[in-house]
Amino acid sequence: MFTLTEIEDIVAIPPAEFGKPLKQAALERVKDAYEGKIVEDLGYVVMVVDVDVDPVGILLPRDGSTYHKATAKLLCFYPRPQEVGEGEIVEITEFGAFIRVGPIDALLHISQIMDDYITYDERHSILTGKKTGRKLEVGDDIRFRVVAVSLTHGTTGKVGVTTRQPYLGKIDWIKESLEKAEPKSEKEKAKAVAGEK
Repeated sequence: MFTLTEIEDIVAIPPAEFGKPLKQAALERVKDAYEGKIVEDLGYVVMVVDVDVDPVGILLPRDGSTYHKATAKLLCFYPRPQEVGEGEIVEITEFGAFIRVGPIDALLHISQIMDDYITYDERHSILTGKKTGRKLEVGDDIRFRVVAVSLTHGTTGKVGVTTRQPYLGKIDWIKESLEKAEPKSEKEKAKAVAGEK
């Protein structure tokens, strides 16, 4: 989901910043242009890590700025479809839950949570499975699979996730499933070893 990407660009240094070190002025310009924005093919640019700037720039007629070639290293976030990740539930609504995935929130639609009828408790912000009794609340840790990504140029983007597959869902549910799947003889061995100590 996170990548360190190198890009090349032209940076304009205005006359008001001629007194600053060139690298510092270029870094500020690149941060203004990229940080906190979604860039096609790069995804969400979390931060500009470093910039190398050519000390020799060019001047254009009737423009006081100098233009320099720059190479910048960007920390980018781009979730890929089918990628598995973990995050924390930050909001519960009647139509699902929002999970913090890197710098953005992904939607876990109510139909993608589990194979059960789910009720929403608005007062306590809880989603509960009718048959299983399993609950989702704000602060729960979730393992999910990315099913839809729509990152458009600018500052908006949408990510859809699912937990309706084996070994996905609330971390506590996964642990319970693994314990149930463990052969009884292994459980008995573990109890016997624990009892001996």
